[in-house]
Amino acid sequence: MTTRIETDEVAELAAQRYRSMSPFGGRILPPIDRSALPPGPAWPVFLQSLGLLRFRHRFVPWLHRRYGDVFTVRLIPQGRPLVLFTRPEHAKEIFAGDPEVFHAGKGNAILGPMMGEHSLLLQDSGEHRRARKLLMPAFNGHALHGYAALVTEVARAEVGSWHRGQELRALDRMNSLTLEVILRVVFGVSDEARLTALRPRVNRSVDISPVVLLGWGWPKLQRFGPWKRTVDNAIELDRLIYAEIRERRQAPDLTERTDVLSRLICIEDSGDALTDTELRDQLVTLLLAGHETTATALAWALYEIGRDPELRTRSREAARSGDEVWLDAVLKESMRLHPVIPMVVRTLMKPVTIGGWELPAGTTIGPSILIAHSRDDNHADPEVFRPERFLGQNPPTNTWIPFGGGVRRCIGAGFSLMEGVAVLREVLTAYDVAAVGDDEPKVRNITSVPRRGARIRLG
Repeated sequence: MTTRIETDEVAELAAQRYRSMSPFGGRILPPIDRSALPPGPAWPVFLQSLGLLRFRHRFVPWLHRRYGDVFTVRLIPQGRPLVLFTRPEHAKEIFAGDPEVFHAGKGNAILGPMMGEHSLLLQDSGEHRRARKLLMPAFNGHALHGYAALVTEVARAEVGSWHRGQELRALDRMNSLTLEVILRVVFGVSDEARLTALRPRVNRSVDISPVVLLGWGWPKLQRFGPWKRTVDNAIELDRLIYAEIRERRQAPDLTERTDVLSRLICIEDSGDALTDTELRDQLVTLLLAGHETTATALAWALYEIGRDPELRTRSREAARSGDEVWLDAVLKESMRLHPVIPMVVRTLMKPVTIGGWELPAGTTIGPSILIAHSRDDNHADPEVFRPERFLGQNPPTNTWIPFGGGVRRCIGAGFSLMEGVAVLREVLTAYDVAAVGDDEPKVRNITSVPRRGARIRLG
């Protein structure tokens, strides 16, 4: 029997989620002998945690230079070790690891209060296999083909609101555009009143300081300041999502709809339909994981195109001629040079040997995307924006890993690339773009975005 959530239950469920999904509690891991771990700084745990969450673009490269290809960072609480690997052969070992031993859900625990226990990113073993099986049909090739026209329609409407000579923050406009795509494709929402209510709640869920993320480990903080505002916003977002789920279940055209929510409601797995809570957790995961990441990659792509007249000319010609191969290469190179996510993590349930290091159970490990994408033995002249790297070939295996790898590779990878190409095509067909000033990455929640918003001028 399907479990449905009534309006007066939402606040208590959200509060319970923030209590029970504390990233530092509820998951008993064994004590770890740190003497045999790879080298790392002896700094206080809080400073290392802050370095990784807030200053990762300087901190992680410094760790690589100082300690070599494998190093350990100690994180709150209690100095739990995170071992980062930087070579493609290391990534191969990790991605090929037994999913019963290499648990991604525990490694992603910091996302728990926001996404919920049923999130695809937080589940492991059989639960993860079931969730992925349910979601996969909504992101296969046939489904992507059906979404393409809607993505183009949304992109064309956004670009149509711009004008020549205008200066804008590409990140803001791409965030707005990709949010609209997600709300229409994933949620299937077209009612303007519902869209107007959802947009600010989603934006506030995304725009979270690393300090707020760290604070989730201390539930008492949730009664104060930014932590309370985050929880209050989550409750209001949940109210809107549960209302949408409740109304969609009663929709007379439910079986004819192609959005992800409708598809999931119609699915029955072994005779058991998804509960409202399961639907909520998967929707929030798709919303947050598939919105900001693609928007950031697009913002950086437009910024890089705008910095190089030759690249700008070639990209505009590709957009006008329908050369999606080139636009796809531009997007992939944007993801390489400007990683949105810094690492892919797993927590070991048993002792494992990776890269010659014997690592005990309870250790969190992962390939560093930041270093993998910037090593000159992986990518020649790694600091140069060069889409040609992706023409007629792919970089060597496990040197380009924005979507992770193995059985946990991002389920929305195909959708993200399809969406990105469609958006670049619409922008560059309508306008020339020129970068305004320089930019650099800054950390926002667990992602990295252009500090100054990737400003461009339209011509």
